[in-house]
Amino acid sequence: MSVAEIPSHVPVERVVDFDIFNPPGVESDYFAAWKTLLDGPGLVWSTANGGHWIGARGDVVRQLWADADRLSSECLAVTPGLGEVMQFIPLQSDGAAHKAYRNPVMKGFAARFITALEPSVKAATRELIAGLREKGSCEFVSQFAEILPLNIFLSLIDVPLEDRPRLRELGVQLTRPDGSMTVEGLKQAADDYLWPFIEKRMQEPGNDLFSRILAEPVRDRTWTVDEARRMCRNLLFGGLDTVAAMIGMVALHLARNPEDQRLLRENPGIIPAAADELMRRYPTVAVSRNAVVDVEIDGVTIQAGDLIYLPSVLHNLDPTCFDTPDAVRFDRGLTPVRHTTMGVGEHRCVGAGLARMEVIMFLREWLAGMPDIRLDPARPVRMKGGNVGACTAIPLMWEVPA
Repeated sequence: MSVAEIPSHVPVERVVDFDIFNPPGVESDYFAAWKTLLDGPGLVWSTANGGHWIGARGDVVRQLWADADRLSSECLAVTPGLGEVMQFIPLQSDGAAHKAYRNPVMKGFAARFITALEPSVKAATRELIAGLREKGSCEFVSQFAEILPLNIFLSLIDVPLEDRPRLRELGVQLTRPDGSMTVEGLKQAADDYLWPFIEKRMQEPGNDLFSRILAEPVRDRTWTVDEARRMCRNLLFGGLDTVAAMIGMVALHLARNPEDQRLLRENPGIIPAAADELMRRYPTVAVSRNAVVDVEIDGVTIQAGDLIYLPSVLHNLDPTCFDTPDAVRFDRGLTPVRHTTMGVGEHRCVGAGLARMEVIMFLREWLAGMPDIRLDPARPVRMKGGNVGACTAIPLMWEVPA
């Protein structure tokens, strides 16, 4: 962690010692670690990781997340050099360029393709459950959460499932870097892996996600090789971590709340609403923005060039934005809820529909196929911070069916 000098335009009372990759107590409770910032002003300056602003209140987070006119997405992340090296499309583009790139990607994720994927998601979920049910226990992260969504995404882009462990490590290094890979090495590893698939999709399109997107024109022309690399690089990293983290959090909630397991088993019709509420309650994604002009907000000035970190957890769990935000109320999901788990505005996650379908399918099949689960009291739950926070260990137990 690098400690930066405090810029002259940052009021001293806004300065905090808060490392987004390792906030105090994150190993045992990611959400409690972040919520300590809710007790202070709505915008604070962290001296960690080179120095940057953090949106520390729900209304500030949501307002800045949606402000595509004054805040740019080009920086990508707090990690030094990551944005300059990765150059993701469409994630790091703004304005007209972002729209031009995003439209083909959205067409690739169209609802009809997500619906068509449901049978294979169901089959994959049931297969994993069948392999666990008779064991009586599991470490859920490594034996389920890190397998199901990654296998689904790799099937979606039509690459070998046996490559999952290798690609999973790349995803972790992007969102929760440990220093074992340079930013340049991470990009090169992804590009070296992807290029044979990209080259084939551009020459002989198939039915996979990459082929569908690359078949759509960008501003009435075909994708260049550089654009195709940057887009596929973006989708690869986007599909490697976020849904795995979310499914882990949902399973942890079920294990801690047996009454919710029973309620959903008895009322499977409310599972879609329950999925929406659980996704609101357990947000772990954050984004970074850099100001292109001075921005006045919360009584301070974000100067042009400043970096701003926006954690969804501080919007979704802010009591000034949601009534009793820590409580999981499945009826809350019966009406549209403006949470920030999947982003806000024109940069809302392109894969939001796929992620929601996977969480719903997980709940349906897990609750239908598994006994009541509980945490193993002899082994701790472990969590980790980062641009996508996650559980790193969820020890589960259950009674083996007779």
